[in-house]
Amino acid sequence: MSHFIMIRIIPRFIEPFLLKSLKNVPVVTLLGPRQAGKTALAQNLVQKIGNWKPFEYLDLENKIDLA
Repeated sequence: MSHFIMIRIIPRFIEPFLLKSLKNVPVVTLLGPRQAGKTALAQNLVQKIGNWKPFEYLDLENKIDLA
């Protein structure tokens, strides 16, 4: 018997606005409470923009990125 986990990304109403912003400005900041899905949203955006814009993803809970 095999077990698997299906992960579904919940569509975020802000995603189209972030994509539009990323086309017009060099930096976009994603802020919100813990466990709100910021990292999942950012990683999903990275997959979408990776072909048309260079990017750098920083996690300010990571000590190296924060420095």
